[in-house]
Amino acid sequence: MAIQKPSHTFTKIHLKALHTNNFKILFALSFTVFINTFSFAQDIQKPTDSIKPTVKDSLVINAKDIIKSEAPAEKSQDTTATDSIKPKKETLEHIVKYKATDYTSFNQKKQKLYLYNEAEIDYGDINIKSGSITIDYSTNTVYAKGILDSIGEYSQAPIFTQGANIVEPDSIIFNTKSEKALIYNSKTEQSGGTVIAQITKKENDSVYFIHRGKYTTAEDLEDPEYYILLRKAKVVPGKKIVTGLANLFIYDVPTPIGLPFGFFPQSEKQTSGVIIPSFGEQNDRGYFLQNGGYYFAISDYVDLAVLGDYYTNGSYGLRLENTYAKRYKFRGNVGFRYENLITSERGFPDYGKSTVYNLRWSHSQDSKANPSSRFSASVNLGSSTYYRTSLNQVNSGAFLNNTLASSVSYSKTFEGEPSVNFSVTATHSQNTNTEQINMTLPTFQGNVSRIFPFAPKVGSKKGIIQNINLQYSVRGENRIQTTDSLFFKKEMFDDAKAGFQHTVPLSTNFKVFKHFSLSASTSLNEVWTFKTIDRYYDNVNDEVITETINGFDSFRTYNFSTSLGTTIYGMFNFKKEGENPKIHAIRHVIRPSISYNINPAFDKYYDTYEVVSADGLTTEDVEFTRFEQGLFGTPSKNFSSSMGISIANNFEAKVRDKDSTATEPKKIILLNNLNFSTSYNFAGDSLQWSPVRVSGGTQLFENKLSLNFGATLDPYALDNNNNRIDKFNIDNGGSLFRLTSANLTASYSLSGGKGDQKNDSESGAAIQENLRSGGRDDDLFGVSEDFSRFNEEKGDKEEEEPSEFYNFKIPWSLRLAYAVNYSNSRRQSEISSHSLMFSGDIELSPKWSVGASSGYDLKDKGFTYTQLRFERDLLSWRMNFSWVPFSARSSWNFFIGIKSNILKDLKYEKRRQPDQRL
Repeated sequence: MAIQKPSHTFTKIHLKALHTNNFKILFALSFTVFINTFSFAQDIQKPTDSIKPTVKDSLVINAKDIIKSEAPAEKSQDTTATDSIKPKKETLEHIVKYKATDYTSFNQKKQKLYLYNEAEIDYGDINIKSGSITIDYSTNTVYAKGILDSIGEYSQAPIFTQGANIVEPDSIIFNTKSEKALIYNSKTEQSGGTVIAQITKKENDSVYFIHRGKYTTAEDLEDPEYYILLRKAKVVPGKKIVTGLANLFIYDVPTPIGLPFGFFPQSEKQTSGVIIPSFGEQNDRGYFLQNGGYYFAISDYVDLAVLGDYYTNGSYGLRLENTYAKRYKFRGNVGFRYENLITSERGFPDYGKSTVYNLRWSHSQDSKANPSSRFSASVNLGSSTYYRTSLNQVNSGAFLNNTLASSVSYSKTFEGEPSVNFSVTATHSQNTNTEQINMTLPTFQGNVSRIFPFAPKVGSKKGIIQNINLQYSVRGENRIQTTDSLFFKKEMFDDAKAGFQHTVPLSTNFKVFKHFSLSASTSLNEVWTFKTIDRYYDNVNDEVITETINGFDSFRTYNFSTSLGTTIYGMFNFKKEGENPKIHAIRHVIRPSISYNINPAFDKYYDTYEVVSADGLTTEDVEFTRFEQGLFGTPSKNFSSSMGISIANNFEAKVRDKDSTATEPKKIILLNNLNFSTSYNFAGDSLQWSPVRVSGGTQLFENKLSLNFGATLDPYALDNNNNRIDKFNIDNGGSLFRLTSANLTASYSLSGGKGDQKNDSESGAAIQENLRSGGRDDDLFGVSEDFSRFNEEKGDKEEEEPSEFYNFKIPWSLRLAYAVNYSNSRRQSEISSHSLMFSGDIELSPKWSVGASSGYDLKDKGFTYTQLRFERDLLSWRMNFSWVPFSARSSWNFFIGIKSNILKDLKYEKRRQPDQRL
């Protein structure tokens, strides 16, 4: 019996465990622990020899057999009767998992489980980590708190996680049955912000009630530089925060900025909402609201922002900004801006009214989307005066643009041997000064890749025959030239020109005398046009009449060219054995080339008409071609036989490396290129030599200084009227060449302190706005002043250890651009343009930066467009000030606001806009 009773008891425990009952589970758990403890506490007796029975005793029963025999048999379901009483809902719906580092103790009398040091409990989607956790099974509550470490510091504070919500309180009481909780001194992150609450009541997994909570986006949650005090609030994680009386505190100092009630949307996804405008005053247009509107979160792939400006004198503006993207497919944005500008008041003599608009579209296709076809777009068109007259400060960095350009293209490649590809492109070019617009709607281009008809199937190509290759290309255009006043009107198509050009180049190349490369080519061209002209002299009206003839026509031309070139290497060694001079060697690479071109005369495409002179007796024959107004030029009527000469030079040096551990000398570039070119026309009757053109460039000081220069040298002299004559300048008492023009451009980038790694071409959204508007990829002409739009938080900065000494390495950067042009084609000997542009930034402290962009016209003695910028990083806030101190666009703009996107409308902006000039 001593054996049977424990076995029966064990069997009952096994059966009862199938039912979920708190008390009996705990009873079974405690009893099992007690039995195991009692059993392991006994000394196990050493086995002794015993007389084994030869016959099995029927009274001896194996415990395993009892468990097996007493297992209940499976009962079949009674089909005639079912139990109508529903089973009682289990108290625990999930399995409770727990662990701790130091100890796990269960008090059977109090029905409490104690977990200490790095304790953790899992219940469904709920996870609690804490220094100390107490589970009260009688009340179904969990109490978690931190512990005191060896030095008396409160550590291992609870971390309560339910789904994606994480709460970090000082302590927490949680009911496993109702899933309600009381949370003390909690910190909860909600969509980029943090809610710090003294007492939080968790109603369920989707609703929290807080008392005297602080909402902030500050990084230092122990001492936030600002917060919004929520005296009573309801939090729905991931959706919203609804609060009663709330006001702004800055470093625990209350401010009068507050609301009687508030609503803070909280969403991980983009949502629609109102965009708060900025306000101010403009000199002659009164008060205004600017950049206010509504944001439409249409889908995960498309959005739309509708923004507007309004001035009290009646002026207004409208902006539509759309962004779309699909991963691994494409991305782009579309923007349309319209402004109705009114000056002064109706009835006054200076009253004026004008409308300007601008359309921008940018589209790029992911390279993974389709390797054989591609679609792209870059559109920037509109009123020529838009950037100069726009009142919106977002256009500040683009008002100096002189050209608007657009291109929309689609290309397709058909793989094979040979491959075939084509593209269809629509282009637009607009001069904002002359208001002239040139468009192609569309341009078609197709070509067949290079074919080597005599090349071997395997191995390399050798000789003149095997290197013979040909191509085919076709280009078709529909070109339109118009002005601003006729843009998007039917009149713009009246003078449209269309045509096609077919080209078949045939070429080959081979070696001559081992070191010379000879190439020869011929090109066949055919031009199709759909409009030609006819010209005759009208005797009655004494004028030349030009008529346009609609209809298909074509002409064919061909030419021949050949070139011979080689490469010469020269080395000047300065290093001697046993010495280590500063300059080891200078390398000079020369690439001379001579070419010969023949262009036959196609005078068969030319006609003549007679013009009667003023005395009415003599006549004069005037030549013309009916293809004069064609897109692809006219056939040449003059025979041309010319020779071209060019010499390209490159200079490099090997110098001693400053690094004493380096084993090899350092290679530097002295001159990237130094080129000379000219030509001689054998068929010309005079002025057969062309001017010598010189160009070159180099980079110095570890590529920080970029220099480019050019000059034109004319061998012919000038007469008394400053016209070129067929006489060499040296024979006319002058030098060998006459300098007719020269230019020099230089750009220099400097940086110091900790700003050496700064990339100015990627300095943020303001530079991107410049590029989209057709401006520069730097800040030499200034940047956009819409601080509220570019108010995103910057990347995390590395923490710096404070030093008791002053850090003299102040980060700074400086960009210089210098340009000078000299003209002397008619003995004017003048500097046609001479300017210096510069921009720079200085980080006076880790939180203070100052920048400026300006320039000086050395010829006209005056400063160009100048912009001064000041920025202060206020941790969670950002303060900017931009100032244009003089010029017609004299203005300033002050902004202070929160960096976080969720509270970016909490801002203050004040500005003085420039006077409008029509």
